[in-house]
Amino acid sequence: MSHIAAITAQSSKDNLYQQTAETYGSAIERLARAYEANPDARRDLVQDIHIALWRSFAGFDQRCSLRTWIYRVAHNAATSHVIKQRRARSQALVGLEELENLSDANSGQQVADRDRAFNQLLNLIQQLKPLDRQVILSYLEGLDAASIGESYRTFARQRSDQSSPDQKHSHSPFPCGRKR
Repeated sequence: MSHIAAITAQSSKDNLYQQTAETYGSAIERLARAYEANPDARRDLVQDIHIALWRSFAGFDQRCSLRTWIYRVAHNAATSHVIKQRRARSQALVGLEELENLSDANSGQQVADRDRAFNQLLNLIQQLKPLDRQVILSYLEGLDAASIGESYRTFARQRSDQSSPDQKHSHSPFPCGRKR
């Protein structure tokens, strides 16, 4: 690639990132809030998501919609953040099936306002395993079932690739399953 072509490609990547940050900035903030309760760590997570998005555009080949790409990259960055944090704290995660069995200190009280209900929802979402969290957040952000299913399958494949030692090096860093 010539020097001029490299500059043009970089400029295009930067423009795409700028448009993405403007269009999806508030959604990224909401996603980070759902993944991270600590405000300082949440700001770090938002930065990590933005860095991951900027870096990912070099591999964006439009095999999926830009919105799907953005959410996949953001969820992957947030999931990596949570896994790193959980390992550090050795705190157990629960699945959707186990969530209803958790004791809720406020179960006898009626939720009086929307903020309280929202915070309770966020607390529950933060307790979910990363894959369950991704499904719930994608639904809450309005992604359709097909996009959620595609994300789910891609994420599950990536997780199984990471856990299989003989497939360790075949894991694609690209959220839409870029050809190897």
